[in-house]
Amino acid sequence: MFYFEDMTLRVVEWSTGTVGRHAIAGIDARPDLELVGVWVSDPAKVGRDAGELAGLDRELGVVATNDRDALIALRPDCIVHTAMTDDRIFEAIDDLISFVEAGINVVSSGPVVLQFPEGILNRELLDRIAAAGESGNASLHVNGIDPGFANDVLPLAMTSLSQRIDEVRCLEIADYSTYYQPVVMRDIFGFGQPMDATPLLLLPGVLSMGWGSVVRQIAAGLGLTLDEPLVERHDRVAADRDYSTVSVEIPEGTMAALHFEVVGQVGGVDRVVLEHYTRTDPAQCPDWPKPADGDGCYRILIAGEPQMTVEFGHHGEHGDHNVSGMIVTAMRLVNSVAAVVDAKPGLVTALDLPMVSGRGLVTGAH
Repeated sequence: MFYFEDMTLRVVEWSTGTVGRHAIAGIDARPDLELVGVWVSDPAKVGRDAGELAGLDRELGVVATNDRDALIALRPDCIVHTAMTDDRIFEAIDDLISFVEAGINVVSSGPVVLQFPEGILNRELLDRIAAAGESGNASLHVNGIDPGFANDVLPLAMTSLSQRIDEVRCLEIADYSTYYQPVVMRDIFGFGQPMDATPLLLLPGVLSMGWGSVVRQIAAGLGLTLDEPLVERHDRVAADRDYSTVSVEIPEGTMAALHFEVVGQVGGVDRVVLEHYTRTDPAQCPDWPKPADGDGCYRILIAGEPQMTVEFGHHGEHGDHNVSGMIVTAMRLVNSVAAVVDAKPGLVTALDLPMVSGRGLVTGAH
């Protein structure tokens, strides 16, 4: 597959939820992409215009459908897949494989394990994905912001400045009180659940499945062979009073904050660390790290020579960091479409892609 700058790529957006609506706006904004179809799971959205579903001030002339076969029959160059996958990982992987087998390139926000699945998924499944790419002559790329740019491209780019690397540590420090994902917040993270309950995220091995791809991809980029298995650490904090978030109520005494680490070691020494500090109110856990500005950030710490720190923050023009978190997730995918269309068949990671930019998005430039 070859991508030329004067080509317009035909794109289907798969879902119109918290990420998908921003993906539609992003596809519409890029002069090299044409939105030709939209898939929705909610019957109430069927027949509605994509512009309306994306919250734009105009119609786009593309009507949403739940007819999967009709969208595949359009034979788009790429599907931008932003459907919820956290609670249906293997079913979602089957969906993505079927798209690639049909000859359609895919950029997807999940399942996040596919960001870099070596050492996490079994070889049979990895071989299925590779075979689908070969038979369909199409590529699959899973990314976003975390797992994604904030802990693959950004830290690896920073290491290009290093003379010696002792440890790479990628942190998310965020207040999730305005993050609307009830299933993720309560069932997966466990916010609002009793402290003696074990949420899905903290079952043995789940953290490594969710974020081990980050640790393993950084290690691969640095040429490290990690000890097995990855190390998981966490601590939880009970609510000192009742809290209310957009996703879940958190009664006093239930889980209100979570800190976890997924650690890649070499010879028993921490070398690559993915770390999250997740609050449900900005005043919680005053001893935990805080963003330099705003309610959330990604922070990269590289110990060695020299010592380096980069703090990456974002904030929506008309909303908070959770709104902009959905935007940057969507746009990392949308802006990667052309590179993925031009990539080798099969699974493509950030290590395989050239530099991806916001080409064509400068205000007034087209």
